[in-house]
Amino acid sequence: MAKEEEKVKPQDKGKGKGKADDKQANGVNGAKDASKDGKKEGELDVPAEELSEEDQKLKDELDMLVERLLEDDKSLYKAALEAINTNIKTSTSSMTAIPKPLKFLRPHYERLRETYDAWPAGDDKNSLADTLSVLGMTYSDSEDRRDTLKYRLLAPSSDIGSWGHEYMRHLALEIGQEYQARLDDEKDTEDIAEMTRTLVPFFLKHNAEADAVDILSEMEMIEEIKKYVDEDTYRRVCLYMVSMVPLLTYPDNDRFVRTAHDIYVKHKQLAQAISLAIRLNDMDLIKADFAATDDKALKRQLGLIIGRQRLAIDLEGEDAEDVELQECMNNTKLPEYFKTLAKELNVLDPKVPKDIYKSHLESSRTAGLTNTDSARHNLASAFVNGFVNAGFGDDKLMLVEGGVKNSWIWKVKEEGMISTAASAGLLMLWDVEMNLDKIDAYTYVPEEQVKAGAALAMGIMNSGVRLESDPTMALLGDFEDKSVAVKVASIMGLGLAYAGSNKEDLLDVLLPLVADSSLDMQISAMAALSLGLVFVGSAQSDVSEAIIQTLLDEDRTNQLKDKWTRFMTLGLALLYFGQQEEVDVVLETLKAIDHPMSKPASVLADICAWTGTGAVLKLQQMLHICNEHIEDQDDDDKPSSDKDAKKEDNDPPRDIEGEQLVQSYAVIGLSLVALGEDVGQEMVLRQFAHLMHYSEPNIRKAVPLAMGLLSPSNPQMKIYDTLSRYSHDNDIDVAINSIFAMGLVGAGTNNARLAQLLRQLASYYHRDPNALFMVRIAQGLLHAGKGTLTLSPLHTDRTVLSRVACSGLLTVALSLISNPKTFILEKDHYLLYYLVTALHPRFLITVDEEMKPVQVNVRVGQAVDVVGQAGRPKTITGWQTQSTPVLLGAGERAELEDEEWVFLGSVMEGVCVLRKVSLP
Repeated sequence: MAKEEEKVKPQDKGKGKGKADDKQANGVNGAKDASKDGKKEGELDVPAEELSEEDQKLKDELDMLVERLLEDDKSLYKAALEAINTNIKTSTSSMTAIPKPLKFLRPHYERLRETYDAWPAGDDKNSLADTLSVLGMTYSDSEDRRDTLKYRLLAPSSDIGSWGHEYMRHLALEIGQEYQARLDDEKDTEDIAEMTRTLVPFFLKHNAEADAVDILSEMEMIEEIKKYVDEDTYRRVCLYMVSMVPLLTYPDNDRFVRTAHDIYVKHKQLAQAISLAIRLNDMDLIKADFAATDDKALKRQLGLIIGRQRLAIDLEGEDAEDVELQECMNNTKLPEYFKTLAKELNVLDPKVPKDIYKSHLESSRTAGLTNTDSARHNLASAFVNGFVNAGFGDDKLMLVEGGVKNSWIWKVKEEGMISTAASAGLLMLWDVEMNLDKIDAYTYVPEEQVKAGAALAMGIMNSGVRLESDPTMALLGDFEDKSVAVKVASIMGLGLAYAGSNKEDLLDVLLPLVADSSLDMQISAMAALSLGLVFVGSAQSDVSEAIIQTLLDEDRTNQLKDKWTRFMTLGLALLYFGQQEEVDVVLETLKAIDHPMSKPASVLADICAWTGTGAVLKLQQMLHICNEHIEDQDDDDKPSSDKDAKKEDNDPPRDIEGEQLVQSYAVIGLSLVALGEDVGQEMVLRQFAHLMHYSEPNIRKAVPLAMGLLSPSNPQMKIYDTLSRYSHDNDIDVAINSIFAMGLVGAGTNNARLAQLLRQLASYYHRDPNALFMVRIAQGLLHAGKGTLTLSPLHTDRTVLSRVACSGLLTVALSLISNPKTFILEKDHYLLYYLVTALHPRFLITVDEEMKPVQVNVRVGQAVDVVGQAGRPKTITGWQTQSTPVLLGAGERAELEDEEWVFLGSVMEGVCVLRKVSLP
């Protein structure tokens, strides 16, 4: 048959077959519709393709049936229409060719339309409309007409699915176009909405979940999909809907997440539902999901998911089961599980900084030149020791025999003592009950800096863990008769300990410090930042009012020029984390404030509100800010007349530094908005390359930090190789920020290539104490937790963004942004400890229903995107079978190997509750 179709007359050989096809479609033998083809008189007719015998027979039959419809004998109509419809429905065609009946009927289309208009109402007319709706598919591409939909609305028919899948998809396309046209003209859309409701069940039944979601999305009726999904289709529908969220604008993105959440709840998939409720940041929804089951083991798994996001939910009950549940949500078992992992991986033995630096591998020419016992070098070692042994509760520098008097503290000077003492908190991370007395020992030392370090250590140790006894609040909440250093450290400690907890008690403690104009700006700013961390993403009105009032306070006009003011504005921005358009009220308020920091504050608030959404318009807005060229108003190149004119002008002096800060923030904003959205990340990385080539120094300093924030604990070669190049930049600030970003990208991964690059940098910068200090910090981060920790704010298969983790990373980035020497490389290196909010074990530990560890085999491999794929595709590739507990790298996914156990959650990550399957 195919061979017969391809026969052409000898004289046609070498001519385009497509042309002959077009002629055939546009008129019988290419003659009837010549005028339509735009033929000029006297133009030669190309002989038409010769039809096979079978095709000719079909064509003649269809021509005859059409002629019957054009006659006056009404008794022939019904039989003729049925015959035409049967021919169309039973025809087969290849993927690329038009079905033969449609091709042969196309020349008669206009006449059939006229016939339809002439016929009186009745069944025959409806049947003809049905046929015209299908024939309309051949016309809609060439002209702006939607005949398929037009005649479908005129032909009441219950079984439109019988026309086939391609027809239904075409109808959906025209419905979308018609809906937009009617919206523009403000016309009623109810009839096409009703038509949509007949398409959705067809799509769902025929494995076209994406088409069903798309048409409902176009019609702005996505909530209605809940009525149509069933046990077989809801998983694929929800997966597709959630994957669409980064591509949607507000508020559609929230509507999609909410609808998917409701479908999961309806089908009793509470682990998936609660993850989506966390994405929505809706505490009432989270509590409702948590309360929706009485299954003890499932409730524990939900508690662990809540704990991973560091949300504070208090249960009323006092019985053993409630206590156990509260422990799951409070992360109190975290140190125990972490040590189980360490024991399994055989990494319990403490490491010393020498093991990390591997100085013997550095270039021999420079190895002896670094001053290995300077106070600065010892301070770097304290940080490295803290990060590398974080959470293990044991080391060889701080927690030594003989207590405080033999510890590393005495090898550093002044402010270095704060950071060194605070590193003890890092070593005993999460394990508050066992280690409180060890930290307490540091508070009896006469040096104020050591006391400050102990206060900070307390907050670090308590980060991400909640205790019934709440010792941190009791020990840090009283600021009476304390030095500035201890006050600042205590405030910072409270922020770290209660980040994300919404703890109301802290309002009474910290709010007065924000508003008190007699206090040092550092204290007020740190109090604002701690409140921002505690109430992150909650839009807490008391805190935002207090911070805005401080910015308006005329008594503080000079104080607000202080370098610490940026942390006060960050505190305000964090309150609106993930709030999207809800932040507009604050942005309007900030516009009204005539202060150099109001513009940077509004950019920062905008960034926080849209972090992780991938919103393209926000990315464009940030790029627009970066593209503005800031000219110094005292430009020496200007003629003197211009300068005089400038002096006479009464305009307020421009704040060049503030404008530069706005641009630096915008660069950081690019990476935060695109965080977790793969396509956006690719595009932003390209933009960073342009910004590094063509931008001002203030922007170039921010780019490496932004690249680090884009991919924390996920060492992609294209990112760290680029950062490695920037680490040799002529501008030393760019180089130092690049080195830090290398540590951020490799944090907790032990990446061998990065370790080698950092060792080379240690040799390269052996004469520059600042750069060398940052190389050591980066080496400590790379080996954080001996390779068992992560700084990534994305969890639950990279679908949920931890607000608390992101806030900590952003705080450290801001402290380095315009000049690393302003804070970290000067006296305020302890700001690096804000990274603690993002530190979390990257383990997979399996426990039974009673929360006792069990060893099972799991497959661990690279995650595969299965959205919209047919059948039941494999979700991981290149897997290896391992027995739990195991470490999960960035982009890895795990699944149970056998069917002896069943997992109660949605994503195998962190602590997973398993249930034994009772075999028949």
